[in-house]
Amino acid sequence: MPENSRNSPPFFREEVRPEDCEAVGGLVRATGFFSEEEEDIAVELVEERLVKGDRSGYFFLFAEEEDRLLGYACFGPIPGSVHSFDLYWIAVSPGEQGRGIGRRLMVAAERLMAKRGARRIYADTSSRPQYESTRAFYIACGYREAAFLNDFYAPEDGKVIFVKALS
Repeated sequence: MPENSRNSPPFFREEVRPEDCEAVGGLVRATGFFSEEEEDIAVELVEERLVKGDRSGYFFLFAEEEDRLLGYACFGPIPGSVHSFDLYWIAVSPGEQGRGIGRRLMVAAERLMAKRGARRIYADTSSRPQYESTRAFYIACGYREAAFLNDFYAPEDGKVIFVKALS
């Protein structure tokens, strides 16, 4: 890859394409963070979006470079709430981490959520040590820890819920 292309900003797209199922599955697998069940869920959300469109409640933002998926975010309104959104997924390919792609994805996704009426965004993650960098990322992006649920995912694996109020 040419030296300057690793420093160029990625192209962002919202349109979901059939090939995104395989690309998202490969990306979440490559991170090494997610269980097989979680990997399947990531792909299922793409599939549901393809079938139902906006009615699915799942919206995507893909970061690409030369038709390669570098990272993506999936988000949507929380059913039953007036202006709260969930950030379901934000993931960056391991070889692309450290380039600021995750932060740019987050900023762009937050803008898209705000356009759709979001005033509060919720994101949750595991309390396992493996997810320390994820928790630090949310805090660096202006999220604060709102709740901690002990043993939520498994014994010794709690759920940490973050929230960010949009202005």
